[in-house]
Amino acid sequence: MPELQYLIFTVIILALVFDFINGFHDTANAIATSVSTRAIHPSHAIMMAAVLNFAGAMYSTGVAKTIGADIVSSADMVDEKIIIAAILGAVVWNIATWWLAVPSSSSHALVGGIIGAVLVSVGQSGLNFAGIGKIVVSLIASPIIAIVSGCVVMLILFRIFGNFGPSVINNKFRKMQLLSAATMAFSHGSNDAQKSMGIMTLALLSGGYIDVFEVPFYVKILAATAMACGTAIGGWRIIKTIGGKIFKLEPISGFAADLNSSIVIFTATLLHLPVSTTHVVSGSIMGVGTAKRVNAVRWGVAQQMVMAWVLTIPCTALMGAAAYQAVLAIFG
Repeated sequence: MPELQYLIFTVIILALVFDFINGFHDTANAIATSVSTRAIHPSHAIMMAAVLNFAGAMYSTGVAKTIGADIVSSADMVDEKIIIAAILGAVVWNIATWWLAVPSSSSHALVGGIIGAVLVSVGQSGLNFAGIGKIVVSLIASPIIAIVSGCVVMLILFRIFGNFGPSVINNKFRKMQLLSAATMAFSHGSNDAQKSMGIMTLALLSGGYIDVFEVPFYVKILAATAMACGTAIGGWRIIKTIGGKIFKLEPISGFAADLNSSIVIFTATLLHLPVSTTHVVSGSIMGVGTAKRVNAVRWGVAQQMVMAWVLTIPCTALMGAAAYQAVLAIFG
């Protein structure tokens, strides 16, 4: 029992570390557009994002249940060592991509880490391939939907405000970006923080501390707080990439990207589907840029990001598998 308690405690700590890193890694998702168009001061934007990320994280637990219950066949087949390895693989990938200033998906990283750790420990029988398929489809489809819908939103705004002068439009939408950035921060918290909630709840269920997969209130508080603290630190390296290297944003295009992203992400939350907020925001910016002019988007940068998206799950699966061997060597 003491060893089990120690392992459960380790899982919770690592899950909170993952949530914290997710916060500063993905801060750019909520505020990069409003910061790059100078609609809000960076420090004010980060604090606003931290508060609304916390509020969003407390909203529901549907995504947490999907992450915790739909990837593995049964909680009985997963022990704390597997979960520790999965989180370690995701954390290493997140830190590496943050250091390289490459926007990547914390969701992809966590899913890949779980798959790799389970495969190397209990084999294919430990995976719920139907559930994994649903998650992978949502992760792949969401940025594509964001590109298309982002383009549509921007074309609608062009149609409505096309007769206004640039200075008038910029002044109006610079103020409106405060609202769109706030909705984006809330939707980000409502989807991303739940992923670590799902992991912690899975560990508590497999350890016998709870009887059914229901996220305890204290787990919600811990995950929301960890993400809010990470967000408060800020991910400046990623902000620079998302805010300016994909497409030169103006207030109206920044508003369109944030509005579109928040709608796509919050819709996924309502459907209990995990999505990559990084991918959705990047897709929205690409779609908004395409509406203005196809060659306005820096597709070379976009191509590098897509490569990171494609490689994340297989790479983190390998990291999760390697981490499991290391965990076995440490804990026996």
